[in-house]
Amino acid sequence: MGGDKAMDETKRNHYSGRFAYHGLDRVLHEKARLGIMTSLMTHADGLLFNDLKELCSLTDGNLSRHLQTLAEASLVEIWKSSSAGRSQTLCRLTETGCQRFASYVTALERVVRDAAAAEKGWDAEDGSMPSGWVAT
Repeated sequence: MGGDKAMDETKRNHYSGRFAYHGLDRVLHEKARLGIMTSLMTHADGLLFNDLKELCSLTDGNLSRHLQTLAEASLVEIWKSSSAGRSQTLCRLTETGCQRFASYVTALERVVRDAAAAEKGWDAEDGSMPSGWVAT
């Protein structure tokens, strides 16, 4: 019987922080910034400000504020140009932005796998319910 308690402790240590999802980056884990990053990830050469604004359904001010946050985190770069008296802004992901976003997506995939496994059982790794528990 003492072995069961040791097993429970081992299992507890193994699962400690299992659902903390440390890879969910707070800078990226915001609806508008998630849309911006996804849009830019799918357009490697970048997007003009107005195109990005339309894709993400954001206002000028809202997009500017989120881009500033992402630029301060070195996730996006913002380029300005002026042609024929008209200024344009180009936004694109930095190499760091691509890497951090890919890591973030991997963490989100883990959340989705865990949630899907929860529909089938208690434990996302083996699908089992702890003994003595009955679904109600």
